[in-house]
Amino acid sequence: MRCHMGLARLLPRPAVRPASVAAPAETQVIVLANQKGGVAKTTTTLNLGVAFAEQGFKVLLIDLDPQGNLTMSQGLNPDAIERSMFDVLVHRMAIEQVIESREVDIAVSSIDLAGADMALSSQIGRERALEKALAPIRGRYDYILVDTPPSLGLLTINAFVAATGVVVPVQTEYLSLRGLVQLENTLAMVRENLNPRVEIIGIVPTMFDKRQTHSREADEILRESFGDLVYNTRIRKTVRFAEAPVKGQSVLAYDSTGEAAQMYRDLAKEVLNGEKSRQHA
Repeated sequence: MRCHMGLARLLPRPAVRPASVAAPAETQVIVLANQKGGVAKTTTTLNLGVAFAEQGFKVLLIDLDPQGNLTMSQGLNPDAIERSMFDVLVHRMAIEQVIESREVDIAVSSIDLAGADMALSSQIGRERALEKALAPIRGRYDYILVDTPPSLGLLTINAFVAATGVVVPVQTEYLSLRGLVQLENTLAMVRENLNPRVEIIGIVPTMFDKRQTHSREADEILRESFGDLVYNTRIRKTVRFAEAPVKGQSVLAYDSTGEAAQMYRDLAKEVLNGEKSRQHA
């Protein structure tokens, strides 16, 4: 227990207030970010977006990860893609040219994105490349969800600059919790210099296993440290999350009536309702 309290002290509450997702009269650009990989960030981006679409909202997903897992999760092959978000960010190609329509619209990724940081580094206004690319199409969508790479590099900074809010998927294990402090420090710098309104609107506990003491304790520490920022919905481990991408589908399409799909529908309601939902759930 002493060790657990020590870790909790390493996780001060970030200097942000719990924020509501505004009504979709204004397009909401929600960035899914965590510099640690393997925390179900891509899974959350896809299934949250599809859950929004089920509610009747117009949704665009953007794959900013060079690994292209979000792109693959909709049955597309990143290795066969000729035009991707790399061309949008680096060559100023219109984003409409890289949008594919699947369960929802998706702006696709390719391995070329791995060189985007270097290609953008010498450009003026490099941190605003995504923001400028989205400007002509923002009014067409209610929600734009951006999947970012597991780093805090220039691609992720571009996402933060374009964002109206950040959702952080966090695996319920100790090492994942510590990364939240670094993420908030990066957001603080972006707020000061590039986008004064960007902030964490919610934290999603993922890969939760109630049978494991370690997972339960990590979830408790997360809630003690970050309070109302943590959504009530826990994304529990299930094989459905591994099976669905093989079929090129979200879990909501792959197993529509299953527990995994319902978890993301519940999460979508929390995100859509914002702070009020978390207080009264």
